[in-house]
Amino acid sequence: MKKLQKGRKFNRERDQRRALLKTLAVSLLLKEKIKTTEAKAKELSPFVQRKITRAKKGDLSARRYLLTLFPERVVRKLIDDLGARYKDRQGGYTRVIKLGQRKSDSAKMAIIELV
Repeated sequence: MKKLQKGRKFNRERDQRRALLKTLAVSLLLKEKIKTTEAKAKELSPFVQRKITRAKKGDLSARRYLLTLFPERVVRKLIDDLGARYKDRQGGYTRVIKLGQRKSDSAKMAIIELV
């Protein structure tokens, strides 16, 4: 029996999907608020939240793991700023605010931001 798969494909191959999530995550972590499509925002939210939870530990293994995904300045901000900011919070680090449709192709738009 065929089962449903988790996650969206975005009409991309696996490596392209991963690259898309990484670049969106870098933009979100540096700017703390980005505007994108609703589907991308919903897919990005748990990805970023897992990385913030990992950064809250702040140990060497967490830093090395994050360095495999993100550039040095993003990892520094994750561990030093965001890890300290969300130290007492038990999750729910992002917020997705739905906007209207984009005029050109009627795609549903959303703002994703760090709480």
